[in-house]
Amino acid sequence: MRSSLVEKIVTTDRSPDSVKFERKGQVYTFLNPVSYLDALYHVKLFSQFDGIFADGSILVGAIRLLYAKKVKRYSFDMTSVAPALFEYAGKNRKSIYIVASKQEQVEKAVKIFRDRYPAVNIIGYRNGYFESEEEQDKEAQHITALNPDFVIVGMGIIKQEKFLLRVKEAGFRGIGFTCGGFIHQTAQDQIDYYPGWINKYNLRFLYRMYKEPHTRKRYIKAGFVFPWKFVSERFFGQE
Repeated sequence: MRSSLVEKIVTTDRSPDSVKFERKGQVYTFLNPVSYLDALYHVKLFSQFDGIFADGSILVGAIRLLYAKKVKRYSFDMTSVAPALFEYAGKNRKSIYIVASKQEQVEKAVKIFRDRYPAVNIIGYRNGYFESEEEQDKEAQHITALNPDFVIVGMGIIKQEKFLLRVKEAGFRGIGFTCGGFIHQTAQDQIDYYPGWINKYNLRFLYRMYKEPHTRKRYIKAGFVFPWKFVSERFFGQE
């Protein structure tokens, strides 16, 4: 039995790369072994996305091993989707709006993006902290009225997915991506968060554990719980 999350990942992977940047009115998110465990409790939420990407070599390998399906690794960072999006946006004069992290961090990250990609038009940004549902609705309506070509949202798993869907429900007709901790990472270590050799040998999760101690508990939990949950889904249909 195939998990509905895996089904969505496989279907997304089959779409041409260009479609992700050109098909209007689409929203996309990413799952790694850590966030996959959270997604299992919110399958209905994730089913509303137009696409889900496999973020991380471990999840890619698990899908290949248990489902015999080859999918690529996609992550919203500078090792994968982010530079492709910035280059596409700059070349095609597309606009970007960002909702993520703390205000100081998003401001620093935007400056870094503008320095690296001067042709990119970032027409607005704000932090990812909201005091109420009403404030989220107001921001979703603001984004819709502003009508950027792309929206990037990084608020942590579940929160970012709920907000991006809220933006789409408000009438946004551009393309949206969640980005996890990308803005936070960029603000910390300029734009190239992972050293080349770390990326080459797929040791990104170990590097994050080293650089961001708060992630250690989640990664250790995923190391034990994810394999069991993933196998249970495959053979017993337990989502």
